[in-house]
Amino acid sequence: MDQALVGMCVNERRFVKIPPKLAYGSEGVPGVIPPNAVLHFDVLLIDLWNSEDEVQIQTYFKPEKCPRTVQVSDFVRYHYNGTFLDGTLFDSSHNRMRTYDTYVGIGWLIPGMDQGLLGMCVGEKRIITIPPFLAYGEDGDGKEIPGQASLVFDVVLLDLHNPKDGIAIENQLVPESCERRSQTGDFLRYHYNGTLLDGTLFDSSYSRNRTYDTYVGKGYVIAGMDEGLLGVCTGEKRRIIIPPHLGYGEEGRGKIPGSAVLVFDIHVVDFHNPSDSVSITVHYKPSNCTVLSKKGDYLKYHYNASLLDGTLLDSTHSLGKTYNIVLGSGQVVLGMDMGLQDMCVGERRTVVIPPHLGYGEDGVEGEVPGSAVLVFDIELLELVSGLPEGYMFVWNGEVSPNLFEEIDQNHDGEVLLEEFSEYIQTQVDTGKGKLAPGFDFEKIVKNMFTNQDRDGNGKVTAEEFKLKDQEAREEHDEL
Repeated sequence: MDQALVGMCVNERRFVKIPPKLAYGSEGVPGVIPPNAVLHFDVLLIDLWNSEDEVQIQTYFKPEKCPRTVQVSDFVRYHYNGTFLDGTLFDSSHNRMRTYDTYVGIGWLIPGMDQGLLGMCVGEKRIITIPPFLAYGEDGDGKEIPGQASLVFDVVLLDLHNPKDGIAIENQLVPESCERRSQTGDFLRYHYNGTLLDGTLFDSSYSRNRTYDTYVGKGYVIAGMDEGLLGVCTGEKRRIIIPPHLGYGEEGRGKIPGSAVLVFDIHVVDFHNPSDSVSITVHYKPSNCTVLSKKGDYLKYHYNASLLDGTLLDSTHSLGKTYNIVLGSGQVVLGMDMGLQDMCVGERRTVVIPPHLGYGEDGVEGEVPGSAVLVFDIELLELVSGLPEGYMFVWNGEVSPNLFEEIDQNHDGEVLLEEFSEYIQTQVDTGKGKLAPGFDFEKIVKNMFTNQDRDGNGKVTAEEFKLKDQEAREEHDEL
């Protein structure tokens, strides 16, 4: 038999015929093998090893990029099929649908596996063959693995990190113009793809067609992302690699397994700080710039509205008409009211409006995203001076001492809305009075009349009728 087994391969089957002189000779084995018996053996070789054997490693796939390999004390996540030398399967992480997660090189594994995992890249596939004295030895594991068994592990490495790791940042695109970088307390809007180290996608803001919006440096996101989002520019693209102790830890979350390294490819759309005010950049101002816009003025202007990343939202140029407002009357967002102050006709400026002075957290459905910073490129084309604050109508000359009698055309001691409206229209048409520009005539006149009609009966009497300067500290828009 010593001669017959030499040269055999695992899984080889041989029929061996042994004459008595090379077996048990003339004595045989009492009660079992008679004297001078020829022996026939049907042999199937299951396993073989030598005391001088070492761990054998056969890599059959290795990624082109291998920025990091497994070192002693690293924590790894891998899948494996475990077989004996004859191919019999004894264990598989694939069947359990869960990776095997462990430290390497510190005795958490059998010695042969500790050796066999060293130097692997994420995504690498290798076959690790371990002799029994570097595996479970003479006793086996007491379950599936018999004593003195060589073990073969077909391994694919999915993940690796070290408990000492911090986040890693790879800049993919940094805009040439970066006037401001994110700081603790800023509010960011960004898109991302979230994957595991092996490339498995677990989440994407693009698939939801909505940015992820959050404060940074305040604990609203995982610690690694809080750190990775600091120092970014609007428009920047970067990759943030986060070890599990700065991600979702040993437990994981949802589609993210426990102890997983996370990879986020982010694109910063915009950011602001809640303390930000409106930013104004003047590109052109006429040499003759004496009349500046103020609250109450009627303005006509062109604009292009966009997001910080350049996405166009709206443009008056495409509509072929100006946008017309009364400044400070609430007809536009507060930031635009602020940004249009102190402009002269012909001036061009860019106004950047943070969301708390724009459309806020809700935005405008289908038009402006929530929490978006707005950029307006503005050209003021026309300015009609408004009236002093609180006035809807002013006289251009002396006021008649018999004003009530003039309005009361039928001299019945009462002024109706129709009489009041006709009189105001006449004063405007003849240039004796001026209405606040930009408002609907009928609405202004009705408002003025209602303020005079103090008892609300639809009529104004001489006792009710007062000019603005006759008011005793009452806040009404009067004549």
